[in-house]
Amino acid sequence: MKPYTERTYRNNISENELTSFRVVVKETDLLVRADREFAAETKECVIRHRRLIEEYIDRFPSFLHALTPVPDDRFAPPIVRDMIEAGKTAGVGPMASVAGAIAEWVGRDLLEYSQEIIVENGGDIFMKTDKPFRVGIFAGSSPLSNKVGIEIDPGDEPIAVCTSSGTVGHSLSMGKADAVTMVSRSASLADAAATAVGNLISDKRAIDKGITFAESIPGVIGVVIVIGDRLGLKGGLKLVKIG
Repeated sequence: MKPYTERTYRNNISENELTSFRVVVKETDLLVRADREFAAETKECVIRHRRLIEEYIDRFPSFLHALTPVPDDRFAPPIVRDMIEAGKTAGVGPMASVAGAIAEWVGRDLLEYSQEIIVENGGDIFMKTDKPFRVGIFAGSSPLSNKVGIEIDPGDEPIAVCTSSGTVGHSLSMGKADAVTMVSRSASLADAAATAVGNLISDKRAIDKGITFAESIPGVIGVVIVIGDRLGLKGGLKLVKIG
């Protein structure tokens, strides 16, 4: 799992009446918004899900470093099977989905305590809200960074917004996109798909290629790709100005 870095992009999540609190366990640094504060319960959830992943890695060390899909394992813990499936669907290794997976599995647990929930983990967001929600796009040195975002209307089901970058942070990317943002009902899939599409973006000319590939991934609702001063968008997402 990646080392901790300061979450400087957290001001890109729109404010609302929900209560915000932070929970940190090793490399996992969550910003949670809910009906009320329940940091202790959240920490227990994070520790439980992290332990399942860590114990699986102890048994199968290759899981940690695989850059391509790994075989199904019906005996693996549910969160690990979710990561394996997300990697297989997007064509990447299972750890490409780890931040999204933790955000989603913790977030679903926390719905026991709160009718609305937003869990952000390293730029990957799982949410269940009653109203539309704006998510800004942090794209490093791009002139579009912090200037644009997308408005999400989750409807009746949880939804996820996950971002990968080839120029920002410690996440492994083979590409040079400043930001690839994916929307899906599955945070694990959105995270893995953002990595897979980001790997294809070598320059501005590759945006169309990335969009086409994103559309081919089952379960992807929409995609935004930012590289330099160029932006590509697909999937009926509503682009909005930030600030």
